[in-house]
Amino acid sequence: MKLQFSLLTSAIALGVATGAFAKVPDEVIARVGQDLTPMGSEIAGNADGSIPAWDGGITAPPAGVTFDGTTQLPPDPFASDAPLFRITKANMAQYADKLSVGHQALLSQRDTYFMDVYKSRRSCALPSFVYDANKRNMAVGELTKTPAGGLDGNGVLGAIMGHPFPIGNSANEMLWNHTLRYRSFKVTRQFAAFPVQSGGATAPITVQDEAILSWSDPAATKAEDLNNISIYYIANTVAPARLAGNVILVHESLNAAVDPRKAWSYNPGTRRVRRAPDIAYDNPGTNTDGMSTSDSFDGYNGAPDRYDWTIIGKNEMYIPYNNYKAMNAKYDDLVKPVHLNQDLVRYELHRVWQYEAKLRPGTRHIYARRSYQMDEDYLGIVGSELYDGRGELWRIQEQLTVNRYHVPTCFIAGEVVYDIQDRRYLALSLQNEEKVINFAADELKEDRYTPQAIRNLGVR
Repeated sequence: MKLQFSLLTSAIALGVATGAFAKVPDEVIARVGQDLTPMGSEIAGNADGSIPAWDGGITAPPAGVTFDGTTQLPPDPFASDAPLFRITKANMAQYADKLSVGHQALLSQRDTYFMDVYKSRRSCALPSFVYDANKRNMAVGELTKTPAGGLDGNGVLGAIMGHPFPIGNSANEMLWNHTLRYRSFKVTRQFAAFPVQSGGATAPITVQDEAILSWSDPAATKAEDLNNISIYYIANTVAPARLAGNVILVHESLNAAVDPRKAWSYNPGTRRVRRAPDIAYDNPGTNTDGMSTSDSFDGYNGAPDRYDWTIIGKNEMYIPYNNYKAMNAKYDDLVKPVHLNQDLVRYELHRVWQYEAKLRPGTRHIYARRSYQMDEDYLGIVGSELYDGRGELWRIQEQLTVNRYHVPTCFIAGEVVYDIQDRRYLALSLQNEEKVINFAADELKEDRYTPQAIRNLGVR
């Protein structure tokens, strides 16, 4: 793939070209609202107009759209759009310069897989107070340092709320933008996961999860206020019966080098809560049937310390975006053998940051290399390729994004993990037929996130 470097600012150019990681200069911050968005992306569209200028995204239900965000999923504001064209195995060479390695592999391997490309719409938006925080973070956000004074990238200082590094100087900063992106403060959700076997067999797994995203606490003034915990998280499996009652609890560290992630699990069979250090890194992810790792949930989560991270560049690529149609479909219509029902999946052309992680010498992980794509407005991971120790492509991840415009925040409508080597796939984080996400779960309190509390939850 021909990479087109579009380094937006002197700050980015300095970081990529020299390895230095200076704070964003005042003259660059002053460009926000001029030629840069509050996410640090380019306001202007591309040369031929196939990517439009950013106009603020969707910050409220569009005209003519009426729904109750407490009981209904957001309707598709682009329902009248028709695909511009379809990419298949037969014509993929024509579009190869805008296709990820993963999408090329899926098109080559799975004969019925295709990608419908629609008009590009830069719909992602965030509340104004997050934009204010982003601008502040540009001036004060820093990566943590080693005892010798060098940057280690294992944590964040100074910044709070929103993206810690909207104009990133390094791949570590890009990763922290994904990990800490705004998804509201207190959130409850119910989702389904479908492990689909190579022959097409599957059965849903239903999970109720909840989080206090301390990074987005409006009372916090800087990262150092958080007692090194960025997220309090509980996931309670409620179906099928053989899995019901299994509960996990996570206290996510803001800097794992100082104090690693703390996790506990409750097993209803033993009626015991145990520390669960295996809920991290490359241990099998909960409810994934061995098709994903703990640190692959949400594209990537957890400590970055087992990899060396490098920015590859910025390019125009076809990525999953505005997937309202997929989110509002019935599971029987969406989850099919071999791959999702691609008639329901929407792709658009966007400018995408690409960065990769290579396993550090002396560390271990089943993925020796990981390659990521991050939309310039969302600043969250939208796709990735995962490689085994032989350097062979193993798994491909897609994050199906939508703007929950009643919040507003861009949030995944589902995740997909395609296994190239054994032809299975995993669809998870699907909310289509579940209770809608509560982005204002003010009833959640930190004292709920204890080992004893998850024992009380874990009742079949």
